[in-house]
Amino acid sequence: MIDARGLLCPLPVLRLRKRMSKLASGEQIILWADDPAAVIDVPHFCAEAGHALVAMGELDSAQTYTVEKK
Repeated sequence: MIDARGLLCPLPVLRLRKRMSKLASGEQIILWADDPAAVIDVPHFCAEAGHALVAMGELDSAQTYTVEKK
């Protein structure tokens, strides 16, 4: 899990990118963010990098993103 709460754009996506590089294909990671721009930035990152955005949700006043490395 990546806790990016309190970080503003582009830091949540940069942290996600760094952690995704260490994962094997098919592995998933969850990102927590409270930056309003993450709603746009995370799906855009996934589309550009070829990863799958498996789920989006909210938990404890933060957005959650489950991303699978392709």
